[in-house]
Amino acid sequence: MSPTAPSRSPWRSLRHCGMRWWSVANLVSNTGTWTQLTVQNLLVLHITGSAAATGLSMSVQAAPALFVSLLGGAAVDRWPRKLTVAVSQALLGAVAFTTALLVALDRIDMTSLLVLAAVTGVVATVDGPACALLGNDLVPVEDVPSAIGVGALVHSAGRLAGTALAGLTVGLLGTSAAYAANGVSFLFVASVVPFLRPAPGAVKEPAVEVRPVPAPEELSVREGLKFFVRRPRLVALAGITGISSVLGRNYGLTLAVLVTGPLAGGAGAFGTVSTVLAVGGILGAVLGARLHRPSVRTVGLLAAAGGLLQAVAGLSPSLAMLLVLVLPMAVVESVSDTAGTAVLQTDPPTRLRGRVLGVWSSIGTVWGLGGPPLLGLLMEWAGARGALITGGLLIAGSIGAGLLLRRRDLPVPARATGREALGTAA
Repeated sequence: MSPTAPSRSPWRSLRHCGMRWWSVANLVSNTGTWTQLTVQNLLVLHITGSAAATGLSMSVQAAPALFVSLLGGAAVDRWPRKLTVAVSQALLGAVAFTTALLVALDRIDMTSLLVLAAVTGVVATVDGPACALLGNDLVPVEDVPSAIGVGALVHSAGRLAGTALAGLTVGLLGTSAAYAANGVSFLFVASVVPFLRPAPGAVKEPAVEVRPVPAPEELSVREGLKFFVRRPRLVALAGITGISSVLGRNYGLTLAVLVTGPLAGGAGAFGTVSTVLAVGGILGAVLGARLHRPSVRTVGLLAAAGGLLQAVAGLSPSLAMLLVLVLPMAVVESVSDTAGTAVLQTDPPTRLRGRVLGVWSSIGTVWGLGGPPLLGLLMEWAGARGALITGGLLIAGSIGAGLLLRRRDLPVPARATGREALGTAA
């Protein structure tokens, strides 16, 4: 009798009890987080009346990811995963409750907000990779793409719910209630974590000895860096994601200028484009969750296709044509993201995954901070259409050239094995 074919259902990770509970906890947590984020920007504007101050608070919270992520990832490898997640969630809850109390007592000011944002950012450098890897620890390796896809759907659902609840919460209970609700969501996750059990076939977390303060040599940040830079497929993944992030994907900037400029639309028209992008992201997450063992080659082909679609979108003569192209752009981007995340989280040895995610977080922060200004300069030079077309062609051309060079460098027997060999060796 032939072996049963592996399931391609995007929901297959949810057949495991631990993953179901983890998804519920993540939905609650994401809803609380987006409720707070929505209210926080309004709070900063209320305190300062300055949009620049709002941007500063966001930058202060993001900055630790650039400087501390390597140590955060090392700590994730050093400490037991479930304990790390429970403690980090409890700390984030404490920050949220502290903010709620200061707001309720009318003692909040810009300085205290920035300090609390910085503390949140530091804790997040540990919490982010720990939560990502804990979800993977609950399912077999073949179900990791499904777990990542489900996580993306949960994130989108939490964002929609949290944004909607923010206005309702503030209107009925006040601003401090939004922070308190987020604190409760963190405590809910911390209370669920101890009861999570990995499914049969899940990768076991390496045994570690817990000490109050890890010695510097035990953090081994250098070991994670060395593994990353000596792993060609991870370097290639970083290159693909980097060029896609800088020259594309910042659609909140490029498409906003295109819609309100050459296409003569207004805020409502851009809102429609944003909605289509969100729908495409959800559809892409579902399709990405169907992947079994994605490769860097898969990520590259999808990113190149997204670049070509972006270039064609730059030629759109009307809003209707742009909407037709935006949906597949968002779908391809979302599937590519799911595939890339699956490679990133499963390729390194278990003992190094936290550190590799720490390296990745630092790199991603550089792209996030540097991409919009560079894209803005390109738009100043070439306009919105030119930026979309030039960026899309550069993305597709660079990735295509890389794939061709990779194929040429492979030994003849490896090339002869076809698509499967390229997919696993990329």
